[in-house]
Amino acid sequence: MTIAALEGLKRVACETIDSRRDELVELSLRLHRTPELRFEEHAASASLATYLRASGFSVELPAYGLKTAFRASLGSGRPAVAILCEYDALPGLGHACGHNVIAAAGAGAAAAVAGVLGQCGGSIVVLGTPGEEGGGGKIFMAREGAFDDLDAAIMIHPAGQELSTMQSLAVCQLAVEYRGTAAHASAAPFLGVNALDALITAYNAIAQLRQHIRPTERIHGIITDGGQAANIVPEKAAGLFYVRAATESDLDALRERVMGCFRAGAEATGAEVTVRIPAPQYAELVVNKPLVRQYVDNLARLGRVPDTDLDERPPVVGSTDMGNVSKMLPAIHPMIAIAPPGTPLHSAEFAAFAASESGHRGVIDGAKALAMTAIDVLVDDDLRRRMRESFSESTA
Repeated sequence: MTIAALEGLKRVACETIDSRRDELVELSLRLHRTPELRFEEHAASASLATYLRASGFSVELPAYGLKTAFRASLGSGRPAVAILCEYDALPGLGHACGHNVIAAAGAGAAAAVAGVLGQCGGSIVVLGTPGEEGGGGKIFMAREGAFDDLDAAIMIHPAGQELSTMQSLAVCQLAVEYRGTAAHASAAPFLGVNALDALITAYNAIAQLRQHIRPTERIHGIITDGGQAANIVPEKAAGLFYVRAATESDLDALRERVMGCFRAGAEATGAEVTVRIPAPQYAELVVNKPLVRQYVDNLARLGRVPDTDLDERPPVVGSTDMGNVSKMLPAIHPMIAIAPPGTPLHSAEFAAFAASESGHRGVIDGAKALAMTAIDVLVDDDLRRRMRESFSESTA
């Protein structure tokens, strides 16, 4: 395909998105007004499915064994590009991570590519991926083959700055529970074994451990059960902790140090301790450099300039199950600015920006950048070759 023809396809895709601006903004706002927690995103998945069906896609909902996951597809064969939509919200904060922006931008990008797919060849797939906020929806979907026979997986995530990628830390969840012996806290405390003391001992040990871990490592948690009454020696106490590290191998070592803190609580009090892993482990993000460079070039057409030094790691921002996807096929997870620098994700302030005019611009520009990048993958054999080579090198 000539450069002029490729430019023409991208221009048509962007014009399609502009013509659909109002409905994409309304789709984003609809999700924002009705936030749904992980794996309960019934209204969000239904709205997205309806939009994609109207855009010519064949939609399967539910899909991959998850009641709020979906697969929308158009075209046939390879090359095949998947655009990912996240749409779960946070407890008490709604869309404070801006997943409504992610979903609307992904759907808009797919609809735009649909209009030129006959000239590109191959197929476009939209994967609705529920439960990103700690549930690992993409990991469950991957086990059911959602990411098989694809050449790329792409998405955008809103943020307070423009980044070509994010530093995604590997993370595991640890749910700890202590069992002791109840007793009257005044009349016979000596007959009790205090499960809360065990948990507090472990919590303090973890607090001390945090002084001696790498800058890229994080440990944080909450007490989910601290007993029933102040005058009863707690026979049960529980907590939930997240452990993060730069790589999964680093995470394995740090998790064992945290387990030592849990054991210390049991040893100090005589309580019994059990630890379970309530959700799949998230991997670190493997960025496909040729693919993200293509995204950066397309984004520049829209007047947005993210970081361009792909060897300089951007700030630590969190974890995502997109990391697991990136270890299966070439993938990107850039951050598109919808808020001023320094605005924290997972805050009421960021939730407000996700429904603001700057959030709407993120939807439209994000859709355009994703659509243009998907078109590049579909038509450029050399780009796909470089993507495969980079993927092989990064995951060797």
